[in-house]
Amino acid sequence: MEIRVQEAPFDFGAECARFAQGREGIGAVVTFCGIVRNDGGQMQAMEIEHYPGMTERALRQIAEDASRRWALADLLILHRYGRMRPGEKIMMVATASTHRADAFAAADFLMDYLKSRAPFWKKEISADSAAWVAAKDADEAALERWG
Repeated sequence: MEIRVQEAPFDFGAECARFAQGREGIGAVVTFCGIVRNDGGQMQAMEIEHYPGMTERALRQIAEDASRRWALADLLILHRYGRMRPGEKIMMVATASTHRADAFAAADFLMDYLKSRAPFWKKEISADSAAWVAAKDADEAALERWG
């Protein structure tokens, strides 16, 4: 299990290759990469803040929960903080399992919980304003399926 919170950009392809390297005893690796989205076309940047220590503990709890629910050989959570422009990679999740169903379910679970429960605060910045991103009802509703 690896959890990284970092300011620096990451190479998604290289991270995927590293995660899958030498895993002869598994049948599936599932990955997801989140990208800074500019829905309205006005956002110039997104700033993400977090509290070191607190964030890593929360991510570890989410990861441990996924590991208890599904038979995983390994998992990776990588999340950035700081200032990012639209199109930049913001986070990734990777899961490895003997069977694809566990790898897919665990990755889906991790993404839902990271979106709603990870202690990151996001601010969208445009040319003439800045606003904190509010929690979305749809993100909260997505958690209900996990009980």
